[in-house]
Amino acid sequence: MRMTGDREFTSLVIEAISNAPNVEKVTPVYHFNLITADPDDNKFVDCAITAGATYIVSNDRHFSELRNYDFPKVDVRTLTEFLNIVRGM
Repeated sequence: MRMTGDREFTSLVIEAISNAPNVEKVTPVYHFNLITADPDDNKFVDCAITAGATYIVSNDRHFSELRNYDFPKVDVRTLTEFLNIVRGM
């Protein structure tokens, strides 16, 4: 069965990300459930904590809830903020 269109593109993107040398797969062993407005976003928070990420890059307003917690500390940056960091601004 041949995939076409969006499904094929999505599959190629996932494969490229999975095979990138700077990508590490993590499996959270604890679920913090810090985001209440959109619980589906918690999977990204749990992975960031498990991986020891410096921050999460997202423009999703639900991630602003993370500012209410001192522990576990998860810093959130917008895409613009991240690009400024990468550019050394």
